[in-house]
Formats: sequence, C-alpha cells, structure tokens
Amino acid sequence: MDWGTELWDQFEVLERHTQWGLDLLDKYVKFVKERAEVEQAYAKQLRSLVKKYLPKRPTKDDPEVKFSQQQSFVQLLQEVNDFAGQRELVAESLGIRVCLELAKYSQEMKQERKMHFQEGRRAQQQLENGFKQLENSKRKFERDCREAEKAAHTAERLDQDINATKADVEKAKQQAHLRNHMAEESKNEYAAQLQRFNRDQAHFYFSQMPQIFDKLQDMDERRATRLGAGYGLLSEAELQVVPIIGKCLEGMKVAAESVDAKNDSQVLIELHKSGFARPGDLEFEDFSQVINRVPSDSSLGTPDGRPELRAASSRSRAKRWPFGKKNKPRPPSLSLLGGHLPSTLSDGPSSPRSGRDPLAILSEISKSVKPRLASFRSFRGGRGTVATEDFSHLPPEQQRKRLQQQLEERNRELQKEEDQREALKKMKDVYEKTPQMGDPASLEPRIAETLGNIERLKLEVQKYEAWLAEAESRVLSNRGDSLSRHARPPDPPTTAPPDSSSSSTNSGSQDNKESSSEEPPSGEGQDTPIYTEFDEDFEEPASPIGQCVAIYHFEGSSEGTVSMSEGEDLSLMEEDKGDGWTRVRRKQGAEGYVPTSYLRVTLN
Repeated sequence: MDWGTELWDQFEVLERHTQWGLDLLDKYVKFVKERAEVEQAYAKQLRSLVKKYLPKRPTKDDPEVKFSQQQSFVQLLQEVNDFAGQRELVAESLGIRVCLELAKYSQEMKQERKMHFQEGRRAQQQLENGFKQLENSKRKFERDCREAEKAAHTAERLDQDINATKADVEKAKQQAHLRNHMAEESKNEYAAQLQRFNRDQAHFYFSQMPQIFDKLQDMDERRATRLGAGYGLLSEAELQVVPIIGKCLEGMKVAAESVDAKNDSQVLIELHKSGFARPGDLEFEDFSQVINRVPSDSSLGTPDGRPELRAASSRSRAKRWPFGKKNKPRPPSLSLLGGHLPSTLSDGPSSPRSGRDPLAILSEISKSVKPRLASFRSFRGGRGTVATEDFSHLPPEQQRKRLQQQLEERNRELQKEEDQREALKKMKDVYEKTPQMGDPASLEPRIAETLGNIERLKLEVQKYEAWLAEAESRVLSNRGDSLSRHARPPDPPTTAPPDSSSSSTNSGSQDNKESSSEEPPSGEGQDTPIYTEFDEDFEEPASPIGQCVAIYHFEGSSEGTVSMSEGEDLSLMEEDKGDGWTRVRRKQGAEGYVPTSYLRVTLN
C-alpha cells in the first residue's frame, strides 16, 4: 500500500505529516544535544569531586598512604575518575554520531520535502489553469450558441414580416449564418479543451501526483528509519562504555574488599611504636622516718643507712623518663633518701643538728616541690625537638626503623655507584683498545668522582650500621626491662606438686636445687635478652610439647619443683593437669614442676 493510491486526495494531510516527522527529528536532535551537555557536566562535576578529595601530593613518607583504608579510598577515587572519563566518551559519541549527523540529515530531508511539494503544487497549478481554460471555452460556446439562436429568430421574424425589405431579410439571414458558424467554432474549441483537460486531469491524479506522493512516502520512511537508528545510537553509546564502567565498578568493589583492619592496626603499631619500656612501680617514700630519728643524726638518710635503696629509687625514676617533659630541668625529688633539699634551705644548715624541727623541714619541702604525674603527651615529642642525623630524637623503635631505611638507601646508592664504576672501567678498556671511539683520559674525572662517592657511601654505611646496632641494643634492653617490671606474682598453688615418676626427675630436682644456689638474683638478670635460641645440638631425653617463658621468678624449694628466673625460656614437658602445676625443663637439663600462673605457654 502506498500513499499515491490510497491517499491520492490527501495532499494537505501528507504535507502536515511530513512536517511533523521533520519536527520530531529536530526535537530528538535537541534532546540528544542537551543529554550530551548533561553527561559532560556530570563528568566535569565528578572530576572536580575527585580532585577535591584526592590527596594533593602523596609522598612515600606520608603515614596515611600506608593504611589500606587510605589506599582503598584513593583507588576508589581513581575508579570514579575513570568512570567520569567514560561519561565524557558517551557525551562525545552522542554529540558527533547523533547530533551532528542527524542535524545534517534533517536539513537534507527538509530540502527534499520542499522540492517534492513544489513539484506537486506546480502540477496542481497546471491542472487548475487547464480547468480555467475549459471553463472559458465552455462559457464562450454557451454565449455563441445563444447569439446564434437569437440571430436565427431575428432572421425568421423578418422573413415573415411583409413590411421588411428584401435587403433587411438578407442581412438578417447572413447574420444568423455567421452566428451559427461562430457557435460551431466555439463548440469545436470547447470539445478540444475538454478533451485536453480530461487528459491532463487523468495524468495528474493517476500518474503525476501518485509519483510525488510515493516520493514523499519514501522520504518519510527513510527519515523514520534514520530516526530509529538515532534512537539506537543512544543505547549504543552507553553499551560501548559498559565494559569499562563494569571494570570501574569491579575496581571499586576490589577497593572495598581491600580494606584490612588487622593490617591497618599492625601498620599503626609499626609507625608509632616507640620501643620504650613500661614504667615500673613507684616506690614508697617513708617521710615518717624523720619523726623517729635521734637528734644526733647527721643526715636525713635511711635508718639503716642502705645506699641500695637510694640507688634503686633513682634508677626507678630514671626509667620513667619517657613520661616526663623533655628538655626541662626536673624538680627536686620528694624522697629523703639522698635527695637534695630545696633552694630555700640551701643557705641554712644541712643537718637536723642545726636545731631546726624536722617536721618544719618536711613542710618546706612539700611546699617547694610539686609532684607531677606522667603524661602520654610526652611521647609525641615537643614542637621544638631538633632532628639529629642518628634520629636519637625519636623513640627507640622508630629510631631503629629510620636507621634501617637510611641504611638500605645507602646500600642501594653504593651498589649503583659500584655498577657505574664497573661500567666506566669497561668503557675505558674499550677506549684504550679502540682509540677512535673515545679518549680514555676523558673518563678519569668521572671515575675519580665515582670512587669518591663509593668511599663516602661506605663510611656512611658503617656509621649507620653502628647507630643501628646501638639502637637495636636499646630496643632489646627496653624489652627486657618491660618484662622485668611486673606486678606482684600470684601465689603458687596450695597443693603440693605431683611426685616424680622417675629418678631423672628427682635427680633433676636435686641438681636444680644445687644450681639454684648458683643462680644470680632476679634483679641482676633483667638485662639479659628474653628471646634466646635453643641449641640444636642439645640432646633431650624426651621431646618437649611446647615452649614457655617465665614471667615471674620462682624458687623451687619443695621436692619435685625446679627454680626459674624471670624471663627465662623453658621447654614445656607436661601440661597442667588441673592442680596448678606444669612440668618444664631448663636449658641446663633440670626438670621439675613450676606454678602454671607463672608461665606464658606456647604449644607446638
């Protein structure tokens, strides 16, 4: 079915319909153009958002970049930035493939439609002109017929009139004959015009206009097909970026799954672990000793005069230095065990023999000295802390890590310089063998410079190795101190340890008693390393089921027990059976039972 056959008389309808189709095409082009602008603005806003939240200049020393949360967030922002790039591609594709091409096609369709309707209007105008000529010839024929009939009636009337002259009658007959001849000519002309008009009208309605309508139909169908393809381009532009957008979304999912809370906690520990030992217990300073003193005493020392207490007190205060504020003079101690008197008493007598009341002296000391509590803020370091080359201004653990980093960097630089020296030597050999390639003497300055750099780097490596060894010894010492400072050990079990089932245990117990007398006091073993390696060549009668570390000192005085020092590594031979005792073996080979609550056990 075509328009030329079915819609032969709907010229105006077809004109409106084709115009509506072109308007719809223009409307869709405008919609796609605005859609592309929206996509472009969306991509621009996404990029601005990413730029706002993306770290400005991330550096390797920035502690935040080491956390998986920050890394995942940066990866998420990068994926969003890539997503914005895909939206820009969509906008560009819509702008080129849809807006420009369809707008150009719309102009072509408008020109074609105008040409077809102009042709149709010319055919209509020609048909109307033919119809007007037919009407004119028809009216002329009708008029000539009336005139001929009237002339015939006049001639007949004069012919019957007896009063009319012969000349009048002849004249009337000639006039009637002329009118008849004119009417006959008008009739022939009208017939010819009618035949011509019918032929033109048939050509107009059966050939000319159907062809024009068919051309309009073809044009409209092509426009509709192209418009449908334009609709498809809208989805194709999206489908082209779907794989990349899918990868972006997958990347966002991977970034979300990359957050590792446990690892971030470990990173925080590695970044800010100071390596300081925990502060020990504060000692009781007995000010009531002054009340019971004899006036003849010459000092405010301890009643029994033991200097060990004074040394222990000063050592305890010295170990708490991380909790005090640095670079500031410490206030006078409250302790009278070898402590200094306040400045207000410096001019007076330094002994109770001066006649002053000891209680008055204590009152002045209390007023002049303000006790200070430890604060965690001191770990952060003061703002005025001066950075040193050996990083001694940092806590021990951080100092060790920074020294390790510097040592690795120096080693890499040293290896690079040595490789460069070898390359220069080979190049010099080549120049010496083939002088046309270059002058060997021109390489001497570079070789000398490289050798100087190597010597300098070797010295720096030795320097950092020495500092690193010192820092590691400090870390190990602090670890030993942290285990040596503990609360009061729990009471051992009230039940007696199990009886030994073999002579080896009894002998081990006896040997242990003998060796316990030779062991140094627990206070002297505080600086020994906690984690010592077992001797692989040591043959044991039985295979241990685990390892354990003594967290408290224990004197194995009863039968079946074995002594152990605080921080000592032991082999676990038998687990606790519910009675509160665990069987262990010392490195010396002695076996016996110790309280389970005194151990930190690790099973194999």
